[in-house]
Amino acid sequence: MSVLEEYLRGWRPRPVVEHDAMAPEQSRALANVLETAAPVDELPPLWHWVHFLSWPPHSDLGPDGHPLDGDFLPPVPDRRRMFAGGRLTIQEPLRLGTPAERTTELGDVQVKQGRTGEMAFVTERREFHQDGRLRISEEVDYVYRSGENEAKNPNRLRPTDFPKSQADWQWGFTADPVRLFRFSALTANSHRIHYDETYCREVEAYPGLVVHGPLLVLLMTELARENGQITDVSYRLRRPVFSGDPVLVCGGPDGAMSVRSDQVHAEASMRFAEHR
Repeated sequence: MSVLEEYLRGWRPRPVVEHDAMAPEQSRALANVLETAAPVDELPPLWHWVHFLSWPPHSDLGPDGHPLDGDFLPPVPDRRRMFAGGRLTIQEPLRLGTPAERTTELGDVQVKQGRTGEMAFVTERREFHQDGRLRISEEVDYVYRSGENEAKNPNRLRPTDFPKSQADWQWGFTADPVRLFRFSALTANSHRIHYDETYCREVEAYPGLVVHGPLLVLLMTELARENGQITDVSYRLRRPVFSGDPVLVCGGPDGAMSVRSDQVHAEASMRFAEHR
């Protein structure tokens, strides 16, 4: 049995049920961060990420800004977490102003050996109900490491311009510290890699502030939903994007989306209502 498997043996947290009033203020704020129109009634895909928020006491946070403990945080020493990917099926959109219920349970747990050491892949399964009906089914994948054993290259040449693409749909995007700060606040994300550049460089060995993985996914879904009603999303984060780096969000009618510079940073597959 590996070291991480030993720590995870017997770890089986119980399902957690939470409620949210689905007040419209959070969505209005996210619309301003994304610079798009605020929803009036139905919540766009993945906008539920600014609802069902958790704000633990400040004393319950670790030196990296993440909570030290939580229902689905694995008992791994010197824990480092990365947002890795996920899947979403929309039966019906969530509606603003109508109370909703979210049930979260532990899904799959796997320990894998990568080139930089052991990694624990943990999947959270979530169901969202409103008016007694299942509206959204979601799985979110996280990768956990014990200690800092990820090889990084803080001196890697960073992109200076948007890449060329023949994609039908394209957006150029460059993150800045203010947008990252606002997105952190909207999602109750206190991880220091998104707002503390000194910490990023000196502790995490990143070349700059890291753009939130969920923000990259939202950029892809926002571009796609301009062109159709999304019913299913599958996404994967491949490598980080840093504040100030120009990236291209692109895709087409087949639902294949990506965020790229000279390499792919995130990718997603969308299904639209007419193709379901």
